[in-house]
Amino acid sequence: MSTEIMTSMLIYYDSEICRMICDKYGIDHMSALRRFLRSETYKMLIDPDLEMWDFSPLAIFDMWESEQITGDPRNSLYIRRN
Repeated sequence: MSTEIMTSMLIYYDSEICRMICDKYGIDHMSALRRFLRSETYKMLIDPDLEMWDFSPLAIFDMWESEQITGDPRNSLYIRRN
């Protein structure tokens, strides 16, 4: 995947997931973005070997939320079911 496509994809995911965090938890956009960018979920998302672009933003949000609750995004139903 080219760097340009990866950058566009990450902008899309960042925007959608931050919106979901803001909506659900009532925090401002910058705080939501910081929380997401510092997460293990985000590290997984930017790892091209994991090919997480196959997941919808809702699935990535679920992974992030699972990480916030359990400490590990791999506890998400989207990963455990596979």
